[in-house]
Amino acid sequence: MTKKKNVLFIMCDQLRYDYLSCAGHPALKTPNIDSLAARGVRFTNCYVQSTVCGPSRMSAYTGRYVRSHGSTQNGIPLRVGEPTLGDHLREIDVRCALIGKTHMVADQEGMDRLGIDPNSIIGVHVAQCGFEPYERDDGLHPSSNYDADPVYDTYLRDHGFDAENPWEHWANSGEGEDGENFNGWLLAHADKAARIPEEHSETPYMTRRAMRFIEEAEGKGQSWCAHLSYIKPHWPYIVPAPYHDMYSAKDVKPPVRTVSERDDPHPVLAAYQRERYSVNFSRDEVRETVIPAYMGLIKQIDDQMGVLFKFLEERGLFENTMIVFTSDHGDYLGDHWLGEKYMFHDVSVKVPMIVYDPSPAADATRGAVMDHLVEMIDMAPTFLDYLGGGAKPHVLEGRSVLPLLRGEKSSSWRRFAVSEYDYSGERARLALDLPIGDCRLFMVTDGRHKLVAGPGVAPILFDLIADPNELVDLGRDPGKADAVHGLQAALERWLQTPANRITASDAWVTSADEKFPHFDPLIEHGVLIGYWDEDELAEQHAARKRWLASR
Repeated sequence: MTKKKNVLFIMCDQLRYDYLSCAGHPALKTPNIDSLAARGVRFTNCYVQSTVCGPSRMSAYTGRYVRSHGSTQNGIPLRVGEPTLGDHLREIDVRCALIGKTHMVADQEGMDRLGIDPNSIIGVHVAQCGFEPYERDDGLHPSSNYDADPVYDTYLRDHGFDAENPWEHWANSGEGEDGENFNGWLLAHADKAARIPEEHSETPYMTRRAMRFIEEAEGKGQSWCAHLSYIKPHWPYIVPAPYHDMYSAKDVKPPVRTVSERDDPHPVLAAYQRERYSVNFSRDEVRETVIPAYMGLIKQIDDQMGVLFKFLEERGLFENTMIVFTSDHGDYLGDHWLGEKYMFHDVSVKVPMIVYDPSPAADATRGAVMDHLVEMIDMAPTFLDYLGGGAKPHVLEGRSVLPLLRGEKSSSWRRFAVSEYDYSGERARLALDLPIGDCRLFMVTDGRHKLVAGPGVAPILFDLIADPNELVDLGRDPGKADAVHGLQAALERWLQTPANRITASDAWVTSADEKFPHFDPLIEHGVLIGYWDEDELAEQHAARKRWLASR
């Protein structure tokens, strides 16, 4: 009997593309993630559609660009009616569950307007980005009403780690030599072990929850898509023993930056270089304290991949489960005098992307490294394609990567990758004194050059071949005018073609194509536009009869 196909969609948060040993990191060893790359394909040029958690993830889950789905910043709801991966997979009887983070905000106003009860089955799907929320945990639970008391807090209390806020007090605080509690939000304490035993920390906890979901779905004979979405290595940068001191300052790569980037920066970059996180991450002391913890968090994820992959092997699930390992965006970690992730250098906008296809058709590409321009929006159509669903190009703006995985010719693959950022809610808007509607940046790259452009600001251009570290902005260099204009033209073309017609398929649009050369299809509906007399109409009816008879 043929086994039902499944998808395991693993997403980390704020994991840089170059912080894996298979991607060349000199000190960080990730053998389990590397083993997945050896089984599948590692894409070296995968770009997210926004460098901010929420919009990036909404693009991943809808398969649509930010300009199309409209969730342009963290906290901006994904509007009711936007179809998601969960919606597409339910149509083909695939159980689609979330285990971890989405960063989605429900469109409560839209749900109220349509009379959708948020506690109903439909309401839950709409409010949870189309997923079955097996266990949603967006991973940020400060001692406020921001996102209070997750299920994980109950788990901690049940295991003896009681506090008003166990997530913050135990799992994301550091412990001193005398048992002191150090605030894990503060970068100075990143070198301390989290106060939680490793097996009870967030990453192994969520791994176990994913395995539990898979056991349940398999026990019911269901085809499933499990979105295992880790919060780490996103801040708070703190990790339990033994990972807290596996790495030290000597393992920290030198920052990628030049004095000129600070002396004469582009105005948008200058605004972000002045942010607190950038000022601090520009200090060697901060980088040498935080980055070892960041690496420890990644090492812990890799070890959990070992646990998860063993679980899959024991159940024979590598035979029928597509596995994707990726991230929602990167982390500057002091490169280019920046912290966080908001701009478009590769360390922020490019992510690891490993895709394992168990199909025999993919055997020829196992272990391959491909440099095609891939986008995060490609995952939804890839999953739909792999699981046997029909293509939906009028809705899904991404492209299935199955042809690449299966060694098919790719001459028609995309020529440009695009990302977006809405900075209207940031201090940068005030620094640049721009109206809200103008605070949008767009990145477009053809793999050779990268352009960053937006209303009211000069273009930024990098030559990715001559300057792979993106240290020299050529946006105002007359010698690069042709490259700027070429990418601007590509961006303008992209802006002119949003996928807004999502309620009618391309097949509906083209349904009358074969009739047009023979007769006026509107006469079939009794719609008579421009006819002069009965004879003219009769001729069209006769033409229709001849066409039908010839078929």
